[in-house]
Amino acid sequence: MVSTNKLKSVDFYRKIPRDLTEASLSGAGLSIVAALAMVFLFGMELNNYLTVNTSTSVIVDNSSDGEFLRIDFNLSFPSLSCEFASVDVSDVLGTNRLNITKTIRKFSIDHDLKPTGSEFHSGPVLHHINHGDEVDEGSSEGSVSLKAHNFDQYTHQYPILVVNFYAPWCYWSNRLKPSWEKAAKIIRERYDPEIDGRILLAKVDCTEEGDLCRRNHIQGYPSIRIFRKGSDLRDDHGHHDHESYYGDRDTDSLVKTMEGLVAPIAMESQRHALEHKPENATEHVKRPAPSAGGCRIEGYVRVKKVPGNLMISARSGAHSFDSTQMNLSHVISHFSFGMKVLPRVMSDVKRLIPHIGRSHDKLNGRSFINHRDVGANVTIEHYLQVVKTEVVTRRSSAEHKLIEEYEYTAHSSLAQTVYMPTAKFHFELSPMQVLITENPKSFSHFITNVCAIIGGVFTVAGILDSILHNTFRMMKKVELGKNF
Repeated sequence: MVSTNKLKSVDFYRKIPRDLTEASLSGAGLSIVAALAMVFLFGMELNNYLTVNTSTSVIVDNSSDGEFLRIDFNLSFPSLSCEFASVDVSDVLGTNRLNITKTIRKFSIDHDLKPTGSEFHSGPVLHHINHGDEVDEGSSEGSVSLKAHNFDQYTHQYPILVVNFYAPWCYWSNRLKPSWEKAAKIIRERYDPEIDGRILLAKVDCTEEGDLCRRNHIQGYPSIRIFRKGSDLRDDHGHHDHESYYGDRDTDSLVKTMEGLVAPIAMESQRHALEHKPENATEHVKRPAPSAGGCRIEGYVRVKKVPGNLMISARSGAHSFDSTQMNLSHVISHFSFGMKVLPRVMSDVKRLIPHIGRSHDKLNGRSFINHRDVGANVTIEHYLQVVKTEVVTRRSSAEHKLIEEYEYTAHSSLAQTVYMPTAKFHFELSPMQVLITENPKSFSHFITNVCAIIGGVFTVAGILDSILHNTFRMMKKVELGKNF
């Protein structure tokens, strides 16, 4: 049986009887200072424990998201019509994708970037438009030439007014001319303007009537517009509700289309007699004309992870454009690479890396307006250097990929060109990527440091107190020795 006294002999922390201890002012002062020091050092250690530490390294890009990269954008062009706005992609491997529409949406906007209606749908694109084999018969003209002073008069006079807006220098306008004049003569003979009065085919020379063509948002030649009586909203800042014709341009197709337009409209003297379409009339699918001169383009494209270009310009396989009249000024609401990062995920990432996300939307909210002369043929180019940043967090010794973000630096410039003005985004992806890894701290390490702080401060304070106490005692002994 082990006695109590033997157990007491192994006590590491032997106690001094209270009667043998004494308090001192120096000890009290050191105790207060030590307590404050322990609280301060504990706060620093706690803050260090709660602060996320990361390590950054640059490695070869080993992306797991495939060979394609997504580009999201929202661009507003106040002077480019949705009718001809085209989104194209090319790269150094020879990829050329023209007029991408599947993942793109267009909205007509005015010069102040305000929407003027619903989404603009241009309908299916015809890769080949038939122009027929008609030849120009010189003075044989069947359409009426309109000017700015009589244009409104004709649009109010005829239920259907079909106008060919053309330019004499335009190749496609010249190809359309013989078919248009021949079709106009046939329609005039079948639907005499003086007797029938339901339809009239006309034309406008945009080199002479520039203001009239701009008022009707004509940017490509020839543009065939169908004006319906009563559809104009004359007091709404030029807004209109007309239709565009994008079909074949041979005589037979034009005539059938015009007959389809006329069929539902009865003459005043025969309003109750005509109730059905003629058998030879073709179905007319309404294709609204752009209601404003600008366009907002939003959506995304997928590109290969190689240097390439994203381009926005006016494009058509059967229209000509006057490059001196084209203005590709634009405002960038959004432009980013990679999948969109959810706000919740981004907030978690910024907890780890406060500066993350500052460069992935570097162009957002910026305006690039061409203030030069209209005839300057200006292309606005953006040069983007893209670098992938990957943030990895570690929890319970397991790695978890928190985010993959593509950041970029941008440099923009305006350049003169002899070809069609373009808004061009040159992108080049770096073969390297930035890897940011969280370095977590264990709780046991935190507790160990706290104990070390408490023990260290207590020990140092005890040593100082002992030194001070012995110093004071020695000084008292010296004073007593002097008195004797």
